Amino acid sequence: MIWKSTLYDYSNFLKLERGLSKNSISSYQRDIKKLVLFLESTNNNVSPTHINSENIQQFIYNASKSINSRSQARLISGLRSFFDYLVFEDYRKDNPTDLIESPNITRKLPDTLEKEEVDNLIAAIDLSNPQGERNKTIIETIYSCGLRVSELINLQLSDLFFDEGYIRVLGKGNKYRFVPIHITTILRLNFYTREIRSRITPKENEEDIVFLNRRGKRLTRQMIFIILKELAIKTNLKKSIGPHTLRHSFATYLLKNGADLRVIQQLLGHESITTTEIYVHLDTSYLQEVVDMHHPRSSLNLKEEE
Repeated sequence: MIWKSTLYDYSNFLKLERGLSKNSISSYQRDIKKLVLFLESTNNNVSPTHINSENIQQFIYNASKSINSRSQARLISGLRSFFDYLVFEDYRKDNPTDLIESPNITRKLPDTLEKEEVDNLIAAIDLSNPQGERNKTIIETIYSCGLRVSELINLQLSDLFFDEGYIRVLGKGNKYRFVPIHITTILRLNFYTREIRSRITPKENEEDIVFLNRRGKRLTRQMIFIILKELAIKTNLKKSIGPHTLRHSFATYLLKNGADLRVIQQLLGHESITTTEIYVHLDTSYLQEVVDMHHPRSSLNLKEEE
């Protein structure tokens, strides 16, 4: 068994059996390719079926010199998945990463934006040009629907069901979900598609994409980050923000205003409720307000009992 053919088969497994996206598959491939390059640099021609825990440990130790703990943990996770596949397909009897511990990492929750801060970003957009109208629609859509940046840039005109009040979103694992869309965002998208996008000639295979650049190509992830970064500077916003900040703020706002965590899970497209619990961050002041209002020993409840 050689690495190249094994990696090809593994990629097909991730695509066909697990339904992962191209980006996710590429990420898994990079992990294995890094391992192969390390083995080649040390003149170690061990095959996927014969590589052992010691080989993996040497690779992780070498990699840890140039990557942080979070990247190291993700690398180990990617290797573990690959060798789990080999065990599943009966190419190996054991997983050489089983005895390798991932480093402890502190999960840093992203900043959230208050509604007023989002309004300020939108107000700072120059609407005197078509790109400004497009950018305003982009921010409104991410914030109103809680989209991932990949979901936004791949949103299609055929995914817009305004009469029903929903948009169809292609999320992780190539799974669709329907997300309710607020009337203000519907009006904004209607205006953009009718007055701005209709004047752009889409490139081949981009005819159905909602958000296009001036040359008719879909926007890149990097472009969305740049748009937000420039607006943050323009409004003197000190927080570090990106597209996910808007998604995270959307979920946090819903939770603070009484939305059920399971509903938020469905809106965000999380497979596990645990992921939703991590992403949806409540600040301590809000938790204190909840305790003060609902705790059986709170002054409000004691007065009601009297």
